Amino acid sequence: MRGDDQEEQGAMWSYVPMEQRIPAEHPLRVMRPLVDAVLRELSPRFAELYARVGRPSIAPEKLLRALLLQVLYTIRSERLLMEQLDYNLLFRWFVGLELDDPVWNATVFTKNRERLLDGEIARAFFDRVVAQARERGLLSDEHFTVDGTLVEAWASLKSFKRKDAPPASPDDPGNPTVNFHGERRRNTTHASTTDPDARLARKGPGQEAKLCYTGHVLMENRNGLAVGGCVIRASGHAERAAALELLGAQNRAGRVTLGADKGYDTRDFVAAIRLLGVTPHVAQNTTNRASAIDGRTTRHAGYAVSQRRRKRVEEIFGWLKTVGLMRKTRHLGTRRVDWMFTFALAAYNLVRIRNLTVQTV
Repeated sequence: MRGDDQEEQGAMWSYVPMEQRIPAEHPLRVMRPLVDAVLRELSPRFAELYARVGRPSIAPEKLLRALLLQVLYTIRSERLLMEQLDYNLLFRWFVGLELDDPVWNATVFTKNRERLLDGEIARAFFDRVVAQARERGLLSDEHFTVDGTLVEAWASLKSFKRKDAPPASPDDPGNPTVNFHGERRRNTTHASTTDPDARLARKGPGQEAKLCYTGHVLMENRNGLAVGGCVIRASGHAERAAALELLGAQNRAGRVTLGADKGYDTRDFVAAIRLLGVTPHVAQNTTNRASAIDGRTTRHAGYAVSQRRRKRVEEIFGWLKTVGLMRKTRHLGTRRVDWMFTFALAAYNLVRIRNLTVQTV
């Protein structure tokens, strides 16, 4: 028979536990224990960031779980995240909120995140996620790949003005008219008034120039997990400088290989990583020039393997930009952008660990 669709008074009590409402095969069920293990290890570090007296703030564990959901589900703002937490039972379960717990104010949530920024929690969280992958035997200690990408800044080209020019009164304070056609604009003479750390850059010849940062990833070649990452100001040598920094931060027991694209094929970079005990498996750039990589390297079968494996780093960048909110950052300043980039890398690793764990079960 047909069911009744008449309006009735809403039930005041629910006798179904929230735990039972989450499907047993949901991906977050596998990820939640991984996240909880990392947060338990970080608990002593959290204690150093908070006073022992006063009004309790948002628990850092709940804050980080909520930020993970924001990255995993591509929620573009903290205000929308709080809205989801208010009615989404899955989100409440993952964060650790009961059905009747009030949701935080978006501004309060953002201010509490700043405390974690000051404590470099994103880097510590990322390092412990990598340690979990290592404990599971998912990482390679011998073969790596490095690459960089442009991360568009949260600043418009209208804000890119001459450093020595006096501020002019705009015709429209909300959206001023700016005519920069015919003006030669360089990072040495111009700067953004909205985000001074952003730099004018483009992907290649014929591409439009945008205010950007450069995000860099060091990937291990076995399962394509990120073992290092950072964001720095965009420049012509940013990729090679970041690669040396990421390599130097790794604990290497023996000689390792490093795959990279043609942009890293310079004599200075190849010589520098050889001094670090790293074999450069860099793609040869022979366009109107001689490559810094010769037959001593390319004749080995491992070189061809590295050239195939290195392409997987683009999967990381693709995920960060389509899912992880890093196509255009919503934050100002190198420090904040680096924090969110590193945290998004940790989220990517958690997804990969979850997928690899399910495959081996």
